[in-house]
This record gives sequence, structure tokens and C-alpha cells, in this order.
Amino acid sequence: MSEHPPESLRTVELSRLEAGRYRATNVRGGEVVVGSGNDAHFSPVELLLVALAGCTAIDVDLITRRRAEPETFQLRVDGHRIRDDGGSHLVDLGVRVEVTFPEGADGDEAREILPRAVRHSAERGCTVGRTLQLGTSISYDVR
Repeated sequence: MSEHPPESLRTVELSRLEAGRYRATNVRGGEVVVGSGNDAHFSPVELLLVALAGCTAIDVDLITRRRAEPETFQLRVDGHRIRDDGGSHLVDLGVRVEVTFPEGADGDEAREILPRAVRHSAERGCTVGRTLQLGTSISYDVR
């Protein structure tokens, strides 16, 4: 029996479409095609960067939009894929958050809270970022 409550479980499934192309689905019916990096589809590494950007964006937007709706909202995540004694992995991940708010008291309040919202996401809120920072075990089961 798992030590975790059932509602904590998150699942995606992946099936092969053709050589180098796969379809990931979630329990709500969402789909994304994953490629090997040789075509327009997102590679697994790019999807990891998307997950970090998306998780951060959701946290930051949730906190700041209570003060003012953003005029612009952009995130950029990058990192270096290297191969060393630890195998193939990403290093030096960076998240750049660029958000602008309208002039006025509400916009001023949103601008003021923005750095704290980003810090909260990085230090507590973003499950993806926290998992990358803290690390976790991965079990593999072949059937």
C-alpha cells in the first residue's frame, strides 16, 4: 500500500506513433506529441523546460493577477544539456520572468509583489522546480 494519499497521484501515458514520435495523454484527455528533436514537435528535454516555465507562470500569475491583470506575460527557461560522468543531463537552468502591468495603484501593487511571487514559486510553490531542485528517486518497471 502506498504511503501517499490516492489524490496525490499524477499520471501520464505515452504511446508510440512512429519512429521518434510519441503521443502523451493525461487522465483528462489532453494530448501532446513528443518528438526526438528532429522535427517541430517538442523533445522531452524541451517539455521539461516547458513544465518548469508553466509551473512558475501559473504560480506567479495566480498571485499577481489578484492585484492587476498583466499587459504582457513572458517566461523563458533555458539550460545546457551536457554529458559527463553523471550521464546526459541539464545544468545551469535559468528562468526569466518578464511581466508588465498597467499604470496606476493596482499595477504598482502587482509590480511590487512580482519578485515575491517568483521567489515563492521557486522556493515553495512550483512542484516541477522544487522536484528539480530537491531531486527524487525514479523506479523503472519493465513488463
